[in-house]
Amino acid sequence: MAKTTIKMPEDFLMKLSRLGEKTDEIIPVVLKAGGEVVEEKVKSNLQSIIGKGTKEDSRSTGELVSALGVSSARQDKDGNFNVKVGFSEPRSDGKSNAMIAGVLEYGKHGQPPKPFLSPAKASSKKACVDAMISAFEKEVEKI
Repeated sequence: MAKTTIKMPEDFLMKLSRLGEKTDEIIPVVLKAGGEVVEEKVKSNLQSIIGKGTKEDSRSTGELVSALGVSSARQDKDGNFNVKVGFSEPRSDGKSNAMIAGVLEYGKHGQPPKPFLSPAKASSKKACVDAMISAFEKEVEKI
C-alpha cells in the first residue's frame, strides 16, 4: 500500500498547542475531515481508471471501490495522530485489495500502470488542508 505524508502548516500546529487538554479530542475530528477529502479524490480517480483501456472486457466487481475508507485517528508510538486512507481486507475472492490497488497504480508485465493514488495525493492536498483548518476552527469555537 502506498504511504502518503502531508505536513500541517506551522501556524496551525501553534494553534493546536495552545488548546491544552482539549487537543486529544479535537485532533481526531480535524484529521477525519482531511481524510474524507482525500478519500473522495482517491475514489473518484479509482472509478475513472477501472476497466478503461483494457484489451478485454472489464471483470470489475466494484469490490475495490467499496473497500476504500478512512481509518479512525490513532496515535503512533511517537505521539503523532494519524488517519489512513486505504482498503479494508479481505476480498471475497481471497485476494488482497492492497495488491490489486498496487497492480493498478504501478502496473505489471503486460499491464501498464494506471496511477490513481499519486494524482489524488497531489490534487487533494490544498483541499485537505483547507478542510482540516475549517474543522479545527469549528472545534475551537465550541470551546
